[in-house]
Order: sequence, then C-alpha cells, then structure tokens
Amino acid sequence: MPIITLPDSSQKKFDRPVTVAEVAASIGSGLAKAALAGEVDGRLVDTSFLISHDAKLAIVTDRDPEGLEVIRHSTAHLLAQAVKQLFPQAQVTIGPVIEDGFYYDFAYQRPFTEEDLAAIEKRMQELAAQDQPVSRSSMPRDAAIKFFRDMGEKYKAEIIASIPVNEEISLYRQGDFIDLCRGPHVPSTARLKAFHLTKVAGAYWRGDSKNEMLQRIYGTAWADKKALSEYLTRLEEAEKRDHRRLGRELDLFHTQEEAPGMVFWHAKGWAIWQAVEQYLRGVYRDSGYQEIRCPQILDKSLWEKTGHWRNYRANMFITASENRDYALKPMNCPGHVLVYKHGLHSYRELPIRYGEFGSCIRNEPSGALHGLMRVRGFVQDDGHIFCAEDQIEGEVVAFHRQAMRVYGDFGFPAIGVKLALRPSASQRIGSDEVWDKAEAALRQALRACGVEWQELPGEGAFYGPKIEYHMKDSIGRSWQVGTMQVDFSMPGRLGAEYVGEDGARHVPVMLHRAIVGSMERFLGILMEHHAGRFPVWLAPVQAVVLTITSRQDDYAGQVTEILKNQGLRVEADLRNEKIGLKIREHTLQRVPYLLVAGDREQESGSVAVRTRAGNDLGSLKIEEFARRLAGEVASRGESA
Repeated sequence: MPIITLPDSSQKKFDRPVTVAEVAASIGSGLAKAALAGEVDGRLVDTSFLISHDAKLAIVTDRDPEGLEVIRHSTAHLLAQAVKQLFPQAQVTIGPVIEDGFYYDFAYQRPFTEEDLAAIEKRMQELAAQDQPVSRSSMPRDAAIKFFRDMGEKYKAEIIASIPVNEEISLYRQGDFIDLCRGPHVPSTARLKAFHLTKVAGAYWRGDSKNEMLQRIYGTAWADKKALSEYLTRLEEAEKRDHRRLGRELDLFHTQEEAPGMVFWHAKGWAIWQAVEQYLRGVYRDSGYQEIRCPQILDKSLWEKTGHWRNYRANMFITASENRDYALKPMNCPGHVLVYKHGLHSYRELPIRYGEFGSCIRNEPSGALHGLMRVRGFVQDDGHIFCAEDQIEGEVVAFHRQAMRVYGDFGFPAIGVKLALRPSASQRIGSDEVWDKAEAALRQALRACGVEWQELPGEGAFYGPKIEYHMKDSIGRSWQVGTMQVDFSMPGRLGAEYVGEDGARHVPVMLHRAIVGSMERFLGILMEHHAGRFPVWLAPVQAVVLTITSRQDDYAGQVTEILKNQGLRVEADLRNEKIGLKIREHTLQRVPYLLVAGDREQESGSVAVRTRAGNDLGSLKIEEFARRLAGEVASRGESA
C-alpha cells in the first residue's frame, strides 16, 4: 500500500490507493479546501489522480506558481465553454496559458465585438458560480477524432490526428462542455474567482499565414480579486507607457508596412540610441574588449558547420548569388570565430574578448512583431570571449559584476538571475558530457558571484546553456535582457585553436555575452520604464532655452551654443508664442530642464531654470547651470 512522502519529509501510509484530494484531506480540512492540484514525483496532476505506489507528493494551492498556472488553464476552458453556449456555431481550437493569463482561438463567422467580450465574461462568471465539477476521462485516438468530427469541431479533430496512433487521448468535461487537454485542471469551476477578458485579436491557425484567420480572445486570471485588481492597474499604467505611443508623442521612431519588423529612427530617438551605445562602448573598452565589425551575409556552408542551418534555418533570411546560397546573419558568433581564426593564438593571449554592435536579421513571424520589443532587424551589444577552460569562472564572474553595474546605471536595481539548461537531444548539438561540463561551469561561477538563481530545464540555446538576466521595471514587469552562454561546440566546429603551454593545439571555450541584448528592445524597455521621462544623461533634448519676446532671440542663441559646445543636447525655442504655452509643450515632451530667458536674464547673463516636474530652481548664471547639467550627465543622476 502507498507511502506518501510530503515536502517536509514527513510520511503518510495508506492501506489502499488514494487520491491527491484524499491525502490533502488527511492533512487538514483547510488544505483540502485549498488544493487545486498535486505534484506527484515531479509531475503535475489533478486532485482526482489516484496514487497506488510509494510517491513524493506536494499539494498545489493558489499560493504556488503551479497553482496559478492551473487556474489560468482552467479559465481558458471556462472561456471556451461560455463562447460555445453563446455562439454555438463557433469552433474551438487551442487555449494555452501565457504570461499573466491565457488565450483561446476560435473560428467564427464574424469578428467578436467589445459587447461580445462583456457578454462572454458575464457567462463565465455565471458558470463559475454554478460550481460545475471538472472531470477527466480518456479515449482511444481514432475514437476521439470521430467524436470531435461528429461534434463539428474539425480543428480539434485535426489536432488529435497529428498525435501518434496508439496514444490515449485525455479529455476534460465541465457541464455541457468537453475539451481535448492534457490537464491538470481545478476540481470545479467555483475555484475560478478572479478573471477578466482583455482583448480580441486575429491569429492564423497553427501560426501559419497560409492558414485561415481565427479570432484570439485574451484574458487574465488570478488567485483572488485583489491580485486581479492590482494587475489591471499595472495594465492601465503599461498602456500609458506603451513605447509605441511614446515613440509617436516624443518623435522618437516609427515602423511601417514597407519594412515590417524594421525601425525608422528619428533624430531624437537616435540621440538616445547613441547615448546608450557610447556608454556601452566605454564599458567594452574598460573591460578589455576589442571592438570589431563582421559582414552581414555569410555563405550557407558556414551556417551548416555551426549547426544553425539544421537548428535555426526557419528563422533565417536566405539569399543567393552566382549559384551560391547565403544567409543574412541572425547572430554574430560565427563571424567572431572567423576573426579569432585569422591568426594563430597562444595560451598567453587568452582570454581574447571581442565586442560588436552587430546588426542581425531574423525571420520572425509577422504576427509576433511588436514595436521595438519584437523586430526582424536589430542590433546586439554582442561580445564573445575565447578562453581556456580554467578561465571560465573568472570571466563569468567579471561579466556578472559588469552587467550589475550597467543595469544600475540605467535605473534597474532589481535583477533576477536564471540558468537555462540543455534542450532535448534532437534540438541540441554536443555530447551529454560536454553539456554536463558547461552547466557545471555556469553553476560554479554563479556560486562564486554569491547570487541565487532559478533553473530553467530545456530552455538553453542549441549550442550551450546560458545565464539569463531579468530586470524588473518601475511597474513591476520583468524583462529578460542580458545573457552569458558557455559554448564548447562552435569553436571546434569552425576549427578555432590556440597553442597551449604544452605546445599542442587546443580548442578554446567560447563565451557568448550580451548585457542589454537587442538595442531596439532595450530602448523600448527604457521608454516604458521611465515613461518617456529619461534621466538627463539619456534625454534626447537635455534642456531647451525659451524666449519671452523676440528681444531675447540673439541671447538665447548664444546660451544654446555655449551649452552645445560643452557636449550637451540643447535647443532654443524662439517662436512667437506665450511663455506659458512653451513651458507646457516642452514639459509634455519630458525635457528635463526649461531655461527661460527674459530681459532680466539677458542683462545678468543668466537663465531662469525650471524642471519638467515643475520645480523652480531660480536664476542661475549660464556657467553655473552648464556645470550642473554636465555634472548630472557625467554622474548619470536623475535629479531632474
């Protein structure tokens, strides 16, 4: 009879097979009421799952991340049930959990409206209140295909037809609704207490633009109404900070159909870009990196050697010339290996560090493109370190400290660290022994950094595991930016070597590193994090000189030139408009300092200084203000 080992190592013995729910009840009525699912020997299961053997069990509640995922998965089914009741002709397709919520794709004869979403959400609340039990059953594959075809659900039948012949199909039923699903799900609909439908969008069946267009209804679900309310408040704030809106309002950048997934940078946006790039260039220089530049297009044979052609070809743009096939580079690493190989290196030269603001092109699906956050053409602050195996730890530790300093300078003090481990055997290159060594090296380096980290099984690159840096923005969202990856495979595949102390040839280890990752995406994050109110050192216009009458035009021009000659980004507004209007307009443009020049200021060689926050700093001599502004830029302060 089963002996159940709980997370605190205590054990419970039963004289018969027992369900997860029964184990929870044996511990206490409170836990039985809170249980949403169970984790049996590491596998997430329903509370109705029957345990017939000795096992480790953790009861999953809404306090656990896994519990929140179960709630969201079940709420997607609740959405589908409500849609089928209100729109019986609609066909259901897939409904996965996503970050902070879920979606479900439907085939229907007309677009869903905002009024439809409100009616669907109301029906979902009614169904949840009915406390309908959620039960699991199974069916042979071929029988399941016929079952869903007979129901008129051709998309579900097509999904099942792609499953291997001998597999049993898992189904979940609640009330009059039944759906194909692996589960697990909550025990009943009453456990779904806090949800909201957020929007509807188009989506191609199976993500292929050659297939029919479906309608995707997005929603969010939380453990309680308080958490839902807090999320909706964050969502509202995120809408105000949307970098695409800020791009238009502040004249920073735009995108358009003639170049999908590419960015047109305007002068002000490019000023921010240059501030970030020059700062990072200084980090390269101070950290011993040699800045290099590699070609955009490389022969197919190179990508075959690296493994990209087999593992990454779907994301590459392919071209041809004079009977040769080429690919636009989706990443910079192979080019850096070729630069390294151009000469013979000694162990005494290692580590060799290359850095490049490398332009990359990736064939992202059009439906996934999103402003600056997901693009086809982007620039990475890319770097590669060629080193000996015993140098890995020191290089990773040095990079970690460097990255922490950079994130702090950009205003991100809260950084989470994750370790992405090997993907499945069919999706990676290199032996298990090599992967063991690479993963162990990164773990040891993180220990040396004195940080805690979360491990992500299966999420490493095809050539090696990676450390990921996740920074939290001002409204609590987490963004994955920098990475550090250990690669034992690519240098050997491309013939990179160095002469060791023993006089023999050895293959170097290659460390792939980036601090901000995609420059485009990082600038989008900065825009939203600061809500367009960039710290002075990043602001596209750091100060604007405002005249009260045309009598100050020449003086305003002189002040502007003095400040520009000190490397500051300053403009003059000489328009024949009231000073109040000028102040309002430039405040809306988030200019850090507004310098008012009237007759009194002209006579005294000063300016009246206001900040975008509305603070009046009084009258300052031009030289005094120049020192203040230059000092703030140099220290990357945010006093404005």
